[in-house]
Amino acid sequence: MRFTIQLCTYNRAKLLERVLEACFDQTVPADSYEVVLVNDGSQDDTPAVIERARRIATCRFTVIDQPNGGLAKARNAGIAACTGERIAFIDDDVLPTPVFAAEHLKSDERHGDVVVRGAAINTESFDALPIPVWTPRNYSGNWFWTTNVSVRRSRLDAAGGFFDESFSEYGWEDIELGLRLRALGTKAVFNRFAVVFHYKPAPKATSVEGMLRQVRAQARTAVRLEDLHPGWRVALAIGDTAPQRLLGNALRNDALRARLQRIVGDMAADAKLPPAKLAAARLLAAAAYYDELACAKRSPA
Repeated sequence: MRFTIQLCTYNRAKLLERVLEACFDQTVPADSYEVVLVNDGSQDDTPAVIERARRIATCRFTVIDQPNGGLAKARNAGIAACTGERIAFIDDDVLPTPVFAAEHLKSDERHGDVVVRGAAINTESFDALPIPVWTPRNYSGNWFWTTNVSVRRSRLDAAGGFFDESFSEYGWEDIELGLRLRALGTKAVFNRFAVVFHYKPAPKATSVEGMLRQVRAQARTAVRLEDLHPGWRVALAIGDTAPQRLLGNALRNDALRARLQRIVGDMAADAKLPPAKLAAARLLAAAAYYDELACAKRSPA
């Protein structure tokens, strides 16, 4: 098997059906690739979506069901089931274009044993997709971002072969694996034609609380990342350099946060946030991140 598309899902049945359909609609021969899905304890209609997907699958389709254990643990269960020489990691809110697998394999043929970073184009709806042409507007500096990245299985095994399961909350588990790969001297190439569409709905007032919970979890796992990989690169990535801490301390000012909260207004309102409210919500999230980061760094490991 030349290629594996590996993804994990949790309570995203409405998106997952479209994602799996796209995974099965690849231009490479059906016997040259597989799809490996881990259902990480979903409580919605995901089982029904999976059963429908089994009936339309055009390639080998493997499903692992497990109790909810977090993304790192789910990724590892998926890796254990993969048989492809190159594994591509995507998420359950990512719609691959038909040439996705072909372009990752093309990069492998041209460049060999490298990490292949694909292109991600943000979209508010899978029903109104933009033109599949990547531009710098959608640039990501993440070296190993599991929205769209692939690596040879042999190279993954050389780096330990797994995601670190101590990252049990949101964030950084893919960056941590990327750091291990870089430590081996692994090179990376970017293929702008290996396009996926990344679902990014317009933020609403009702999503602000979830945004704040997510960044707090991300701050806690950031400290774990820095413990494992101390150095300037990680400090910069997680916002723990001196200038970034100064900015964070400024954002944590109680009066400023109260003002930002007033700008955001009623967080129960199911309406798209206008630009001013969205900017205030993002500043609130940054304040919550730095607040949790400082707290996590004070806490014993």
